[in-house]
Amino acid sequence: MYLSRLLLNPRSRQVQRELADPYEMHRTVMKAFSDQLAEAERVLFRVDMHPRTGISTLLVQSHEKPDWSFLLAPEKNYLLGVENPAVKPVNIALKAGQVLAFRLRANPTVKKDREGKKQGQRVGLVREEEQLAWLQSKIEAAGGVLVSAHVAGEANLRGKLFIEKDDERRMRFVSVQFDGILQVKDPDLLVNTVGAGIGSGKGLGFGLLSLAPVRG
Repeated sequence: MYLSRLLLNPRSRQVQRELADPYEMHRTVMKAFSDQLAEAERVLFRVDMHPRTGISTLLVQSHEKPDWSFLLAPEKNYLLGVENPAVKPVNIALKAGQVLAFRLRANPTVKKDREGKKQGQRVGLVREEEQLAWLQSKIEAAGGVLVSAHVAGEANLRGKLFIEKDDERRMRFVSVQFDGILQVKDPDLLVNTVGAGIGSGKGLGFGLLSLAPVRG
């Protein structure tokens, strides 16, 4: 896989528009890839904001190597700084019992009908205890054991699923950032899950599970 890191220019009108509407950012991300992606390809992205500087970093994970040259034209002011964007190959090697830190921005939902049964239309989970229970079930299904987690940020994003501009057809998405610790139970399954993403709304900046060594 490949991981791209793009530092976004907060003064760019395009950046401002895309941060407010995740579908627009999805369209920009997909321009970095060929029109004929492999059937198994899953392009995932997430925007992380630096707590002190407020600078937004766009992370993009893909199996195909992206081409970000279209963002480097002289008239573009989409990116900040040097060595930007940065693209590196990622080879995830995990071992059973390994303890890792993780970050996941997700759209936690369940399917419910009018009687409250878990089927039918997707409904966002807004209570923190429900969100953490959802996370635990997803981590277990992904081949891991949830050691600890907290909700680092919550928001209601409003965006569209398709190209229409009609505000009435826009939808609200519960956006939750989880930070925590997990233990690897099934290394192969967890690696596959990282590649495929977790939960719904993957085309709108949700589902990218980032793993890292535990600090300290």
